[in-house]
Amino acid sequence: MNEWLKKVVSSVKELWSKWTLVQKILLFGIIAVVVLALVMMIRFSAQPTTVPLFDVAITDTTVRDNIMFRLAEENVDAEVNSAGIISVKDEATARRMRSVLIREDLVPTSMDPWSLFDVERWTTTDFERNVNLQRSITQVVKQHIEALDDVDSANVVLTIPERATFASEQNPTTASVIIYPKPGSDITTNKKKIQGIQKLLLRAVEGLTEENISIADSSGTIINDFTGMEASERVDIIAKEQKLIKQLEMEYRAKILNSLQQIFGQDRVRDLNIKIDMDMSKRLVSGTEYSPIVKKADNPDTVYDDSELLDYLPISSETVTKRWTGTGYNPEGPAGVEGQNPPVYSDMSNLYGTSEETGVKQNNVINTMEYQEEKSPAIDRVTVSVNIDGTWTRKYDENGNLIINPNGTIAREYIPVEASVLSSATKLVQDAIGYNSSRGDSVTVQNIQYDRTAQFEEEDMAFIRAKQQRTTILLVITGIAVVLLAFMIFRLISREIERRRRLRQEELLRKSQMERERTILEAEQAGMEVTMSAEERHRTELQDSVIMMAKEHPEDVAMLLRTWLMEE
Repeated sequence: MNEWLKKVVSSVKELWSKWTLVQKILLFGIIAVVVLALVMMIRFSAQPTTVPLFDVAITDTTVRDNIMFRLAEENVDAEVNSAGIISVKDEATARRMRSVLIREDLVPTSMDPWSLFDVERWTTTDFERNVNLQRSITQVVKQHIEALDDVDSANVVLTIPERATFASEQNPTTASVIIYPKPGSDITTNKKKIQGIQKLLLRAVEGLTEENISIADSSGTIINDFTGMEASERVDIIAKEQKLIKQLEMEYRAKILNSLQQIFGQDRVRDLNIKIDMDMSKRLVSGTEYSPIVKKADNPDTVYDDSELLDYLPISSETVTKRWTGTGYNPEGPAGVEGQNPPVYSDMSNLYGTSEETGVKQNNVINTMEYQEEKSPAIDRVTVSVNIDGTWTRKYDENGNLIINPNGTIAREYIPVEASVLSSATKLVQDAIGYNSSRGDSVTVQNIQYDRTAQFEEEDMAFIRAKQQRTTILLVITGIAVVLLAFMIFRLISREIERRRRLRQEELLRKSQMERERTILEAEQAGMEVTMSAEERHRTELQDSVIMMAKEHPEDVAMLLRTWLMEE
């Protein structure tokens, strides 16, 4: 094998050496073209393919926009070509979205139901063709149902009988479906989803009616029997209506209560009750209204109504006057024929008289308006009751001191709300709810005194505690002042005693010193030799040094003496 490969390589090299430059360029060009073709083929084959959602084009822009909006809500990427065909990314997505659109009645009414199940089978006989057609329809219906997010699996049985010659002999088409829901799904109790499956079956199978469709859950319970659900649905509707009324009452209450509390304070406006009666039924009302003709419109600059109204407006008038004078005319019929007039006319013949007839014809026009409107849920009556408390003020005497009751509580006085203020508050509430007297609205604003016994007891206890604290603090301060005063007196007395004791000691020392000096002086005068003890010698030296220092530093000695005097 290696020798064969070497021979091939050597033959290729030999052939390459024999080729001219033009041949080599052509070879490289062919290789480049082949590689480019392969790259383009791989690129175009790798592009994602799309599947049409419906096989027919949707030309109605409104229906198409609704479908595209619903696809966007399901996060499904879709595109519309120039012909109006909507395409999605794969067949599974197409089946799932067809089920959703059928459930919500978003499929165009002009669309052929059979286009939803584009399944073709070729057979040799009509019997086999019909059997295969029924199988394909059953399979596609099963795939559509299982494409729903709430369905894990489904079992579908369709019975399509042969066509009979007479309609009275035609057996009905029936459908039986067993649904196995996914965990956590509510498809077995959600009426809207069950009706969506019914609509899918009605579109899928020709001749199928609602009464011939049976949809059951895994336990065998029929879930598309809605005959007994009217009462529960009515209860749900009433609960939703009551919730709507409660929400509206809470909005009105919050708005009015917030406005009044900003004016009077939160503590004075606590109670606000509102009741709204609403007619939740929908009905069609039609009628004719006749209104007067406005000859002159009202001038908005004037405070009064100066308009001129007419009950009607003449558009044409005709006056007819007939006057006749002469003999009465009594026709006798043709000549030579006896007349057939009654005797009363015959007796009046050939009489002379005067007759006059006058009449007026007038055509009038009035304003007429015919209306037809659908009455939606509207408010029938609104009732509001508000209680505003007055104000409490503390009583003071002529000197501005707070008046205290004999039991130690604070004397207070209640000031009710004035009638003009209540009237203004009533007008404020009426404008807030859109007051309409013709529908029986009622607004009541009263001044009823709140029970503030607990509040006043708490304030009185706080006042008494503060008063007791002040008294206690005053007694403590007084006691501290007395102790300080006694300490100062004791300090002064002790210093005075100490000063007197020191003066007495100094006087004794001075006297003893004088006595000693006198003794020494007498001894010296008597010629006696005086010997001093060590203590007396030390005292004398200290005294001499103090005298010398006083002479050398008189300012320091004066400051020292001044300090001693201040301490004394």
